[in-house]
Amino acid sequence: MGHLKRSMAAACGWAALCGWTAVAHAAPGYRLESAVVLKGASPGWDYVTVDPGRSYLFLGRRAEGVTVFDAAAGRVVATIENSKDANIAALVPEADRGYTANEDGTTTVFQLSTLKTLARTKLGKAADSAFYEPVTGQLAFTLGDTKELVFVTARTGAIAGRLPMDAEELEGAAADGKGFLYVNERDRNLVAKVDVAARKVVARWPVAGCTAPTGMAIDRAAMRLFVGCKGPHPVLAVMNARSGKVVAALEIGRGNDGVVYDPASKRVFTSNGLDGNIVIYDQKGPDAYSLAGAVTTRPIARTMALDPRTRKIYTVTAEGVVDPAKPINKRAGSF
Repeated sequence: MGHLKRSMAAACGWAALCGWTAVAHAAPGYRLESAVVLKGASPGWDYVTVDPGRSYLFLGRRAEGVTVFDAAAGRVVATIENSKDANIAALVPEADRGYTANEDGTTTVFQLSTLKTLARTKLGKAADSAFYEPVTGQLAFTLGDTKELVFVTARTGAIAGRLPMDAEELEGAAADGKGFLYVNERDRNLVAKVDVAARKVVARWPVAGCTAPTGMAIDRAAMRLFVGCKGPHPVLAVMNARSGKVVAALEIGRGNDGVVYDPASKRVFTSNGLDGNIVIYDQKGPDAYSLAGAVTTRPIARTMALDPRTRKIYTVTAEGVVDPAKPINKRAGSF
């Protein structure tokens, strides 16, 4: 996630193992249910997305494009055509569309029901991620290299506008269902509140006690943001989305990239790649949280997705051999 040069895993020189793990609920905690190997020559990856209407996972595998995996059947069903260099597949079921964010600054638009590619459109210099805002029906693409958000109308794929940002490292984002999008500005330790219809930043809030805010989720009912802080003292910062006040700072593992909130169980999940774990908190009230436990995953399994129907969590990571002739990013998975 975030600035592309800092989110790449170490270069691998031969076919690597890129896998996902499913963590299923099993009282009193969670357990590893299965692990699947996805072979590939270039084991890069970033976001995992769940199709809420079926058991499909969309894996942004960068050089391999977007892999579509049927979790119920346990098999790959497709690779989205012309999706090379994709970090994410953002899904918009009401528009029957999916949009990738590609490292060359394009988006691959595909029909969600058929998985057929419709177009590959240029947005800018480099695109890292995309997040859907339902009130305006737009996706916000983060382009950290040019410090901007690019808004795209989900039903048509047309660029609706651009918003210059102050940060170079635009990270996780969350929509509140009221027309506002909250975006982590990792290199500035801030959360920006964006009015999507007006394409305007209406507030910027420092995240107290947080360095390098990365993952983000939201409790829309209580209007609380959950911000995964990746710095030397990693915490989950809970922020009042109305005032910007940090109401709790909860210890998590190192190398966080993913945060998920489950409104049904009132639990917050954080995937922490450097420590290879998921740290879980129970929400007792908007400002009160207790540690529910931690689950061991895999090294650098830093992103995740929750299937709201099955309550399973999916993570992805890679294995392989480092090619000494290629540059190695020693910050991968860390802050």
